[in-house]
Amino acid sequence: MREFSYEEVEVATGDFSAKNLVGKGSHGSVYKARLKGGAGGRVPAVVAVKRASHSQGEAKLENEIAVLAAARQPGVVNLVGVVAPAVGSKGQRMLVMEYMENGSLHDLLHRSSKPPPWPRRVEIALHVASAVQALHAAEPRVIHRDVKSANILLGRDGRARLADFSLAVKVSTAANAGDGGAPSPDDSAVPAPAPAGTIGYLDPYYTEPGRLGPESDVFSFGVVLLELVSGRKVMDVNASPSSIVAWAVPLVAAGTARAVLDRRIAAPQGADAERAVSRVLAVAARCVSESVDRRPAMAEVVAELHGALESAGWQRHRHAHGRLAGMLYRRVLSCWRLHVRRRVQTSKIVCSEGNSVLTQVAYD
Repeated sequence: MREFSYEEVEVATGDFSAKNLVGKGSHGSVYKARLKGGAGGRVPAVVAVKRASHSQGEAKLENEIAVLAAARQPGVVNLVGVVAPAVGSKGQRMLVMEYMENGSLHDLLHRSSKPPPWPRRVEIALHVASAVQALHAAEPRVIHRDVKSANILLGRDGRARLADFSLAVKVSTAANAGDGGAPSPDDSAVPAPAPAGTIGYLDPYYTEPGRLGPESDVFSFGVVLLELVSGRKVMDVNASPSSIVAWAVPLVAAGTARAVLDRRIAAPQGADAERAVSRVLAVAARCVSESVDRRPAMAEVVAELHGALESAGWQRHRHAHGRLAGMLYRRVLSCWRLHVRRRVQTSKIVCSEGNSVLTQVAYD
């Protein structure tokens, strides 16, 4: 993990100017930073720098640095390094992470003039579910505690990544293996804090530290699924009921799932596509169940979302080398197929292009 000097980042952010502010949350602010002369090596030339806005935010930021340093996997925003405090100051460190230029899922769903199609929505859900599953499977286990659309960022490669680990907690699963109880806080991590999260996404069962467990993330992810399918805000004061859970779950239970679908885009075309979206809604309803025991583990959620994507015949987005490489790959493959087709008779092959992504950036 690279350590940047305060002076280096101060220049890269234009002295933390307002024009480079790309997000602001309750604990801190995030700035776009362009490193002078390029980054060199493995460090990208453009990064995002997060700094705390108050003393409590400093503790949250240190926690986020520690969790991200241990949670390196494709579904989590990449930690690039840290910023040392300014010379002669008593300030805390800052966080440097990859810059996600395609913004947040929240903006894609609620501010974009072109809402994403159904395959893209299920694909994003699968990316995030896989990330949460990996966090829950780690040792010590990581409970994110703030899974929401504003904390799901979209990369240039098309992948969705989970961000903002300021509320995350590491817990040990060994102490409670086989007893069915909630995991205990890991001795090497921060103690189990008081319940926290975002209204609308927060698990109503999570009312005290002793109830901290992966099922709280499952509930929050279920809310994200409902948000993805419906395009509705999680808390809408102009609607009745205002909660997306209280509105959607009864409709799904009554067999009127079509009433939940986002009406800004065409309904899923074909029986397979309809069943795929219904399958996603069924998983969402289980995730937000009032009974914790009825909520599925994230491994099961991942399996269901993968099954929905495959059963509908929706191609998954290519992530290997970005859009340019994907275009070159398709061109080479097309030429190869043309060459083969001229030599032997084959059936026609149709390729579909990747989905477009939003360009507005938002961090929380």
